[in-house]
Amino acid sequence: MNKRTSLYQQHEKLNAKIIDFGGWDMPVHYGSQLQEHKAVREDAGMFDVSHMTVIDVKGQDAKIFLQKLIANDVAKLTTAGKALYSCMLNEEGGVIDDLIVYYFADDNYRVIVNASTRDKDLAWINKQAKAFIVTITERTDTAMVAIQGPKAREKVHAVLPAQLQEKAENLKPFQGVLMNDWLVARTGYTGEDGYEIILPAKEVEVFWGQLLKAGVIPCGLGARDTLRLEAGLNLYGSDMNETTSPLESNLGWTIAWEPSTRDFIGKTSLLAQQRAGLSKQLVGLVLEERGMLRDHLPVTIAGIGVGEITSGSFSPTLGKAIALARIPLCDAKECSVEMRGKSFAARIVKPCFVRKGEILV
Repeated sequence: MNKRTSLYQQHEKLNAKIIDFGGWDMPVHYGSQLQEHKAVREDAGMFDVSHMTVIDVKGQDAKIFLQKLIANDVAKLTTAGKALYSCMLNEEGGVIDDLIVYYFADDNYRVIVNASTRDKDLAWINKQAKAFIVTITERTDTAMVAIQGPKAREKVHAVLPAQLQEKAENLKPFQGVLMNDWLVARTGYTGEDGYEIILPAKEVEVFWGQLLKAGVIPCGLGARDTLRLEAGLNLYGSDMNETTSPLESNLGWTIAWEPSTRDFIGKTSLLAQQRAGLSKQLVGLVLEERGMLRDHLPVTIAGIGVGEITSGSFSPTLGKAIALARIPLCDAKECSVEMRGKSFAARIVKPCFVRKGEILV
């Protein structure tokens, strides 16, 4: 039997279509993926993301442990509630997972990793932690709701307790506030403003109901995927994995090279890759003809070589098929995609199609 979040019964009441997602029964949509996508781009939508893995890292070595574990540097975090995005790498520089780290104190951090990689992530983290004085605690008593869209913040503020609302209103992007075991963070995975809120599982049904009454539209994993693809945000297991490095996945900005004395897992391999020069890059594609771009379709750049689509879908905002694709390193602007034995023309663009409702390609 698959695992279920604390909101599963609420999804059933809302007639959600439930699918198996990494061993979890999760809503893919509540009737119209297109309308849910539109709600987030134009108003406010909410996602049950309680299947994500929440890990507390505490102890006197918490800071130096995380400095070793991930490619970004948690020493950048000095204000309680501040967060950063990073990759956790293997020794070869491949991406074990991407994650967010929240800072509360030098001996107190929270790490959010993907649901589908929970087992291997925890095994890797616990293995590396043996050399440090830290405790690793999976917070199975929490739930997580993401509320996203141009009107998301004001609708969340309307239902938060007064003291928490006041603190949330002043948050900057990638900053959170922890109060009464609620973490309200101004982060997301849609290209829109909003919050990701971690709270006690026993309190999430009431909160979900309050958001519904405030006019926030429930959204499933289908809309979450088209929204993140439009925003050019990588999906672990598709656009990056243990055989690809951050350097060839548009995530070089998540690597903290300074101070040069800091050693992190995978650094030696990344430096070697950097010296040798990259041979691949992750780009955006916009299909110029009618058709659908799907994962793993071959991409041909004339006179250069062949690559592959890593994530592809229809973009409701553009009204066209779009994709992320890993192709040979080049400055080409056009390519062709092979579908059902036919060749379709596509444009190569920077891999960010839509941000905050604005079309960028």
